Parts: sequence; C-alpha cells; structure tokens
Amino acid sequence: MKLIRLALCLSALSGAQWAQAQVTKYPLTVTSCNREVTFNQAPEHAVSHDINMTQMMLALGLKPRMAGYSGISGWKAVTPEMKVILDGLPELASKYPSVETLLNANVDFFFAGWDYGMRVGGDLTPQTLTPLGINVYELTESCAFVMKRPPASMEDTYNDLRNLGKIFDVQDRATALIAQMQEKIATVQKTLPASRPRVFLYDSGEDRAMTSGKLGIPHALIEAAGGNDILSDIDASWTHINWETVVERNPEVIVIVDYSEVTAAQKQRFLETSPALQSVDAIRNKRFIVIPYVQATPGIDNVLAIETLAKGFHPQ
Repeated sequence: MKLIRLALCLSALSGAQWAQAQVTKYPLTVTSCNREVTFNQAPEHAVSHDINMTQMMLALGLKPRMAGYSGISGWKAVTPEMKVILDGLPELASKYPSVETLLNANVDFFFAGWDYGMRVGGDLTPQTLTPLGINVYELTESCAFVMKRPPASMEDTYNDLRNLGKIFDVQDRATALIAQMQEKIATVQKTLPASRPRVFLYDSGEDRAMTSGKLGIPHALIEAAGGNDILSDIDASWTHINWETVVERNPEVIVIVDYSEVTAAQKQRFLETSPALQSVDAIRNKRFIVIPYVQATPGIDNVLAIETLAKGFHPQ
C-alpha cells in the first residue's frame, strides 16, 4: 500500500510542478498483446477488472477517470486500506461484468486480461467490445494465452504501467512509480546469497495442482527473490500439473497463494496430510510461505511479494 500512497501523492502535484512532464500526443497507438490500439483522447469512463489491475489504475491517480471496477468482491477479500482507496468507486460486477453492464456505465476503456476477466471466444474480448466504442488494453502477462511470448518478468508489469501512463497522459506518474518499484527490488537483491532453494507455487486444487509455469508472473517473482522455480521449463502461464511432478522435483519451499473460500491454512493442511506428498522436502521441513492473490498476480504489489519471498527463501 506504500506504493499506492506514493503514487497518490505524486498525482496531487500542481500543474506547475508537472510543467516538465512527458505529454501524450493524441491520437496515440499502443501495442496490446498482438494488436495495435488507437486512442483519440484519454479515456474518461474506464473500468479495471480484478484487484491487481484496479490497484495499478488507482496508483496512477486515475480514479477520477474511472466508471468503476469489477471482479473483486466475488473472490477476494479487500483490506481496510484498499477499501479506503476504493471508496466512492462502484463495483460494477462482483465477478464478471456483462457487455450490457459496461454499456450502461458508458464505459470507454476496459483494462483486463486473458483469464483475468476475458477468455477466448467469450462475451468480453477486444473483438466484441471495440465495435461498441470500448477500447481494451490487455494485461501483458496474460498475452501468453493468445500468443507466443517469452517467460514472464517484472518488465511485463512495468510495460503495463508505462502504457497506462501514455493512454491517460500521466506518463511521469508511471515513470516515478516504476522507478520506486525497481529501487525496492534492487535493494532486496543486493543481499541475496548465491544459493537458490527449489520452489513450488501452489495456487489451489487437490486432484491436480493449479500453479504457474514460466509464462506466469509467479515465475518472475520466485526468480527475482532468489529462488529456483521448479517449473521453469513448463511453457505455460497459470496451469495444472500432476502431483507426481511435484514429488519428482522435490521443492524445498512451497509458496501458497491465499484467496477464495479455501484458506491458506486449509491448503497447507492438505499438503501436510496428503500421503503422496510426504517425501517432499518442503513438507517434511514445514517450509511454507503465504502471499495474497494481489501479490501473486501482475501489479504494483509484486514488490511486496519479492520482499516476502526473499525473506522466506533466505531467512538468514
């Protein structure tokens, strides 16, 4: 939340203080996944989907340009700090908004991602919304669901912040926020030892494990925090794997994503009591780290995730 507060302070600076700011010239064209999107002016009735993308928008001081947000209360708990920041901004849908919901709110911009509010062939896609006057910007990390791309990195999040800065003509706010994030991560990495524990990220699932391959942001977080992602050879984003793979690769640390009705404590209890997993080093030694959903998905709280993971990977 410190990064959000910093960004909100930046957004409160006077016009004179921003006299040297980078200014967007419209029409503006940005790359979104495998598309080019053109904006004739800054959006005035934007909607962000999911908590991580909503945080990005708010951190850039874009609340006055927003018609609302979607996809938060139906799945995730909102912290008291986040409630304060969201105050006055309507949640248009607790889970997935409909096309009619967006049209009724006079929305002109939708910030979402593939598997983060949009799915191929679904009702909400750039192809269905653009003809209705709603420009769509896709979360960079999520582009792995619709195109071939390199492993996830923090550059994915920085790219989204830069593009949002251009789209809404707040480029200097975006630049300042990115610099702050990079500085915090660099501080963590200065003290990392050479040893890198084997790490597995566990999102959910009992019959099979929901996790992330090298195309999902957890891979970037684990590597940035000085861990060795045991699924770094899996050419997928959020995906399912068999438990046999986890046992075979024998992680020394398990990162649990905390959200939804199944708590992190319940997930840990399942791991600790599953007969098939008792040979896994992380389970034998009870080395678990819990991070909330908002830190495990692309956004400004990735910095907090890296700080938490680094301490857990290298407690010394």
